Amino acid sequence: MGIMVAFRKIKTGRTNIIVADRLREAAELLEQQGANRFRVRAYRRAAATVEQLGEDIGEMLRRDGVDALIALPAIGANIADHVAELIKTGHWAQLDRMRGAADPEAIFLHIPGVGPKLAHNIHEELHVDSLAALEIAAYDGSLAGVTGVGARRAAMIRAALGEMLGRAQRRADRHASMLGPTSSAMEEPSVEDLLSVDQEYREGAGADKLVKIAPRRFNPSGEAWLPILHTERGIWHFTALYSNTAQAHKYGRTLDWVVLFFSHDEQPEGSRTVVTESRGVLTGQRVVRGRESECRRVYGYPAK
Repeated sequence: MGIMVAFRKIKTGRTNIIVADRLREAAELLEQQGANRFRVRAYRRAAATVEQLGEDIGEMLRRDGVDALIALPAIGANIADHVAELIKTGHWAQLDRMRGAADPEAIFLHIPGVGPKLAHNIHEELHVDSLAALEIAAYDGSLAGVTGVGARRAAMIRAALGEMLGRAQRRADRHASMLGPTSSAMEEPSVEDLLSVDQEYREGAGADKLVKIAPRRFNPSGEAWLPILHTERGIWHFTALYSNTAQAHKYGRTLDWVVLFFSHDEQPEGSRTVVTESRGVLTGQRVVRGRESECRRVYGYPAK
């Protein structure tokens, strides 16, 4: 049950208190995990904005969509998407990730028409863990390639996500316009930046210099084994973690596959997975899945 539903019987304004508390918790976790102080400050400023609102933020989202949140002081598109996800579903993937409590499949079950098997396939094949990241995959075509989806179901999921996240039509149009007539992906960091963050993460993890969290999934002992890194490259904010998916555990790749989550203040969060290539001319090199052609160029080979 999402916060918006759960709070219908609670005094108006209670939603604001809960959202502000979650934003402050995110700021504290970012600070503890070594994130840039300006990013930490952004979440604290957003919390203060929500706490001081003269109306219920859930009602604002329901009535005017996510654009109304973006128009508030100190809340850009990225934080607005997080707030919308929290209000609509009761989950916030980024916060759960930092807590070690991420359960993306449970989040995806909130989407009409998505059952347990499809939720599992989406997470395992796309390595996304938030509604905003899934929406990007719905627009760039990658969702349609997931087992059990296809073009028609991808379009239905995309429409459902737009409704769930409170998109105004111009937000949906913005997604489409960013793709352009020939582009296959949303705006993303360069491959060089992705590989650089991957290297920073693996070096920090190898030297035991990173904060470790205790993921709830596939971790019956409750051990804090999963290193987490928050870092920046230009306008981009990154969070890096080893993959903690069923597939990574099955193939013994939990300490090889690195999932990079990225966003900037005016764009929802996206993700890419970096792996050690096992075939072709790039065997043994770190490669960004889905952007192999660009990786060939980086390593001095002609792009296919």
